[in-house]
Parts: sequence; C-alpha cells; structure tokens
Amino acid sequence: MRFLTAVTALPILFSSYFVQASNQHITELVNAAKSRTLVQITYDGSYRRISYPMGDVPAHIGVCTDVIIRSYRQLGIDLQQQVHEDISAHFDSYPSNRIWGMKKPDSNIDHRRVPNLQTFFTRHGEQQAISNQPEDYLPGDIVTWMLPGNLPHIGIVVDIKDPETQTPLVVHNIGQGPEMDNSLFRFPITGHYRYMPDINI
Repeated sequence: MRFLTAVTALPILFSSYFVQASNQHITELVNAAKSRTLVQITYDGSYRRISYPMGDVPAHIGVCTDVIIRSYRQLGIDLQQQVHEDISAHFDSYPSNRIWGMKKPDSNIDHRRVPNLQTFFTRHGEQQAISNQPEDYLPGDIVTWMLPGNLPHIGIVVDIKDPETQTPLVVHNIGQGPEMDNSLFRFPITGHYRYMPDINI
C-alpha cells in the first residue's frame, strides 16, 4: 500500500548522530522519501549508462536503491558521486569483484547496488545495531534486508508508525514502485545505518 489510512506520527528522537545532523536535514530526508510514494515508477533494474555526477536513470523507472538515491538527492547529496569516489579510492573494500566480477569502478551502476551502499554507509555513516525493537529505528535510518531468493533490499525509516504495532513505517520499492508500509520486520534485517553528511545551506 502507498499510504496507510490510519497512521500515527512518530516523534523524531535524537541520538548523538542527530547532534551532527540537524533536525531540518533529517526531516527533509524523511519528507523526500515519503514524496517518492507519490511517483509512478516501473521496477526496472537493467543496466543503463547515465551521466556523472548527479546522473539518474529515466524518472519513470527505478529499483529499491533509487528510492534512497533520489531521496538524498533532494537534499543535494549525490550518492552516485560519493560512492564512486570512495570505491575508486578503496576498490578492494567493496564487494564489486567478489559478487559481480568487476575489475574497476563503474559510476553507472555501483551506487545502485545494495551491497555497495551497505559498504559505503558502514564506512562513512554510523552502523547501528540490528534489533527487533521498534524504538531502535529512528526516522531517516537506512535499513537493508535479505529477501527470499537471497535478494538484497534497502529502504528508509520514516516518521510515521503503525498504530497497532507501533513499528515505524519504511519507504521502499519492492517491485510495485515506491510504497510506505509496515515492512521493517517483514524480512531478515542485514544492515542498519545512519548517514547525513554536512550540508552547506
């Protein structure tokens, strides 16, 4: 479902992470993620050549990683460039060769792969503990899962929670376009991250 008919606003609580990342930026990221659910997207993960930096696949297509990329981009944060620069300098730290047999970075696709984003957020964000406690997941948190068939997946926690379970909702694209739903604990969680670089306004 794209929006639940009955939801409860989730207050944004701040840890040490949010001392560095302002309330405004986290709110903007969450709002950007929620706005993705208003866009009609056809799930299409085919390889495409795109511009660099700030490159993107056609606006009407996308996969789970594009929800994250496009949400951050609304804040002026270009994960394509940031991932490409990091993987170019630290190629062996990324799983590109092990998983896909790549010999060098590729700015067309590297940032659109969940394992690469996991590596980037681990290296440059704050890696959080994985738990089954809803209160451990804050608005703006990035979560990765392993879907059936060993398919990696990624989404973002927002500031709304399910009124029955009190679980924060997530925005993700699991095949039917970006949607906001109660999927945080639906699949095994493989990663939990917080990432907000300095933004000059």
